[in-house]
Formats: sequence, structure tokens, C-alpha cells
Amino acid sequence: MDGVVTIVQESRFQLTDDNGVSHLFVLGHDSFAEPDQLTPLQRRQERVTVHFSEGRNIIGFIAHSIEAAQ
Repeated sequence: MDGVVTIVQESRFQLTDDNGVSHLFVLGHDSFAEPDQLTPLQRRQERVTVHFSEGRNIIGFIAHSIEAAQ
């Protein structure tokens, strides 16, 4: 999913896609990203691609990797 990181709190973040829809994510334990990398993405408003899976027993998705969008 492509979009902009708009809200960050610890290992949780909100990604707003190109249609203006916001999606909630939590970094997975196997994630290639660290929580301290999320705030700079939010500040820069850089477009990113998040690779994720459905969350179980949570509201949102599990983010496995975050990279600059192409």
C-alpha cells in the first residue's frame, strides 16, 4: 500500500493513501523498520510503500517493511 505517514505513536502509525483513506498499522516483530524511523517519515511527508498482512485480534494491519514509494 502506498501513501504518506500522517500520525506516529511508538510502533504504531497511520498511513493515508492516495484516495485520502487512512489505515492503521503496527510494526511487526519481523519488520525491517524500527519505531524511531517512523517520526522522520511523518515529518518529511515522504510517500512510502508498506508491505503488510492482516492483523489478528487488533484493529489495523501488521507492517513488515516500509520503503520509499517508486
